[in-house]
Order: sequence, then C-alpha cells, then structure tokens
Amino acid sequence: MIRNQVELRKLHDEKQTDLLNAVFETQESERKRLAEDLHDSVGQVLSAIKLNLHRLDKSPIGQTKDPLLADTRKLTDECIQEIRNIIHNVLPPVLTDYGLKEALEGLCLKIEKGTNVQVEYKIQLDEVRLPPEIELAFYRIAQELFSNAIKHSDATIIHLTVSKDTEGLVMEFKDNGKGFNIKEVKHGFGLKNLESRVQLINGEINVYTKPRNGTITIIRVMG
Repeated sequence: MIRNQVELRKLHDEKQTDLLNAVFETQESERKRLAEDLHDSVGQVLSAIKLNLHRLDKSPIGQTKDPLLADTRKLTDECIQEIRNIIHNVLPPVLTDYGLKEALEGLCLKIEKGTNVQVEYKIQLDEVRLPPEIELAFYRIAQELFSNAIKHSDATIIHLTVSKDTEGLVMEFKDNGKGFNIKEVKHGFGLKNLESRVQLINGEINVYTKPRNGTITIIRVMG
C-alpha cells in the first residue's frame, strides 16, 4: 500500500517536472522567436535609419537632402509596420478587443492567404467572452497546430472546429497530411509544447494519427 503510494507520488512528481520543463522550453522558444524577429526586421531597419541620419548630418551645406529624407521616412514607416506585425504575433489586438471567435477566423484566413493550404473552419462560440487566459491559450494552440501542420505534414486541407457546450470548450484540428508515428514523436518538442499549453489551463489533449493517414487533434477544457 505504502509502496504504491510512493510510486504514484513519484510518477506525479515526474509528470509535474516534465510539465514545468515543457513550460520553460515553450517560454524560451517564444523569447528566442521574438528576439529573432526584432533583430532580423526592426534591428536592420533601425540601423538603416541611423545610417541615413548620419549621412544627413554630414551632408554639405546647400546640398539637397530631399531624397535621403524621403528614404528615411519610408524606412521609419517600415519599422512601425514591423513593430505592429510583431505585436500582432505576440498578442493580436483582435483577440483582446473582440474575442476568440473573431481572432481564430482571422487566423484561418491569414493561413489560407499566405500558404497553399485550404482552411475550412467552423467557430461556434456565443457572444459571451471567455476568460482571457483561455482565449489566449486556445489561440496559441491553434497557431502551434497550424505551424506544425504546415511545416511537417504536407497537408493540402485543414479543418478547424471550435465549439462550446455544457461540458466545456472543444477544439478539433484535422489535416489530410502524411501523419506520423506518435510513439516516435511522443516526446518531441512540438507535442510537448502543445501538452504544456493545454495542461496550464487544466485541459486535455488527444492526438490520433498514423503514417499516411493525416492527423486529428482534439483539445477540451472543462467548465
């Protein structure tokens, strides 16, 4: 009896440790992506603006500066737009302003427009806003699922369904891609990342897949 309790406690502690490690890995991955975005886009544009300002400062008196000023204004506009894009990726204004339904619909349209993947979606949520942490988590999970499918599955069609019933909130994400052997990737970072996001909102995740048969991911949060 005592031995079984010790073993159960050990398993629980190991699970909690795995969850914390996955959370830390997720946070580090997001920080790295944000740093790369700032360096590759905003950092380079700001460097070009700084160079232009230096050239303006060193321009001989009487020399026209209009072309350089016009280029600097253009670069400034690009920098502002890049910052807006990064903010949108970190926390989409449509999510905070209008809620999960509109944010997911916008994400689906963005994915379909920017890739060769057909996205079919049905977001059945009422007008009542969900708790902010749930909305953000579900949006991040959808982003992660789209990213994984586009990068790894070779899918041409993705179906996203989100609905709310008396038991809770349910997301079903299905693609017609090449699938995978779940035993081989059970501890892969992508799946661990998803599991950590779901567990942080006390949800459950089930993945159904096998090679050459696509993938179905179902996420449920009770309440």
